[in-house]
Amino acid sequence: MIPLLAIAAWSGTGKTTLLRKLIPALCAAGIRPGLIKHTHHDMDVDKPGKDSYELRKAGATQTIVASSQRWALMTETPDEPELDLAYLVSRMEASTLDLVLVEGFKHEPVAKIALFREGCGHDAEELMLDEHVIAVASDVPLSLQVPVLDLNNINEIVVFILEWLELQL
Repeated sequence: MIPLLAIAAWSGTGKTTLLRKLIPALCAAGIRPGLIKHTHHDMDVDKPGKDSYELRKAGATQTIVASSQRWALMTETPDEPELDLAYLVSRMEASTLDLVLVEGFKHEPVAKIALFREGCGHDAEELMLDEHVIAVASDVPLSLQVPVLDLNNINEIVVFILEWLELQL
């Protein structure tokens, strides 16, 4: 199974900002990361007016759009319960990945780096530090029972993840 590592935090803490820096840094370190992002918003990767959009809206429950550069599978699930993380990971091609980063899904039982950013409306005491939190990345010093990483030091976070990945093998 592909190792999963969630980046968990309150909205506005900088999960996406961190991942935008972390992904290329992991790639540079030779890691092939995948990503699963949870959103609470209605989202659509297709565009109204495009053939694929119109055909999907005509009633296709699954649509693959493919080009020489990428492909995407869209599955309609309006009457289904919300999918769990394990199912979504099972849709990924494990042979092309070394790690799946997860944004969101903070209640799933997977390894997590929790983020804390001072001034985002929460106190450090509010951090949800369950048995799955392997570290906290923070922009201020914290005294915790797990490693505290510098949220603004991507190299430090990458080294921590690489060391954690070694333990997963």
